[in-house]
Amino acid sequence: MALNDASLVALRVFREVAERGTLTAAATALGYTQSAVSRQVAALERAAGAVLLERRHDGVRLTAAGRLVLRRAAVVVDQVDAGARELAGLPEEDTSTVRLGWFATAGAWLVPQALTSLARTHPSITVVTREGSTPALVRALRAGTLDAALIASSPPFRAPDDETPALAVDVLAERSLRVAVPATHPLAREDFVEVDDLRGRRWIAGPGDQLVMGVWPGLGERPVVAHTARDWLAKLHLVAAGFGITTVPAALVAVVPAGVRVLPVRGGPAERRRILLARLPGLLPEPVARLAAALRAAVLETEHQPIG
Repeated sequence: MALNDASLVALRVFREVAERGTLTAAATALGYTQSAVSRQVAALERAAGAVLLERRHDGVRLTAAGRLVLRRAAVVVDQVDAGARELAGLPEEDTSTVRLGWFATAGAWLVPQALTSLARTHPSITVVTREGSTPALVRALRAGTLDAALIASSPPFRAPDDETPALAVDVLAERSLRVAVPATHPLAREDFVEVDDLRGRRWIAGPGDQLVMGVWPGLGERPVVAHTARDWLAKLHLVAAGFGITTVPAALVAVVPAGVRVLPVRGGPAERRRILLARLPGLLPEPVARLAAALRAAVLETEHQPIG
């Protein structure tokens, strides 16, 4: 590969495309047109002498050459940004800063609890966070814009992606999926729900390709989705108001709003969900290790709390 002629703009654009997963999303994030993004990627591919992206109907996927260029691009962009800060007289980025990504429901309990503990025991560590879907967080790890990410996993518990090198993944928790129903609903009269009693119900689910987030898996019928909402708290307030039922991980029991009962489901296959802490392989920096320990401790603490 001959990347000597690659421009910094092209490297930035390529990194953004790799993180966002589509040319359109990268263009929106950068304030460019999609055609401008395509031109920058094409220019980088010419400089590299290789195809870097596989264009698919659902976005783009890095080729082997693309993964190599992404690793180099991340280093170059970070070094240039560090030089720009130094020239401007700004302080260098603190090596004790950890960039953490998390999926939506982790922000309701796990992230605040762990950060509170970390601030008490290691106040010199700064954690900056952002929410995202699991695929988006995995792409951000690959692009080098996150140091670690809390991601969700469901059976059959495959690797977060099939890129190389494989991500380092620690299982923080594995708990059952549950169903949230209005406290006044007939289903709330018992301490569990039979899976057969979930058929024909009105569901509150996620929008678009997240539709299944909120519908009990494997019911063998087309679900009746009464409302769609991306935010988990909005879903639960709709449940409390009596507009439908939804699924939630067991760990959310402690933070559900009034008027909602969260119950286990009996019958059918066991529905388990894992919380994973993922990162790029390699030596674990001490600040990331401290954060990981705080996350594990927060999970262990909730293991001893009642969940239904």
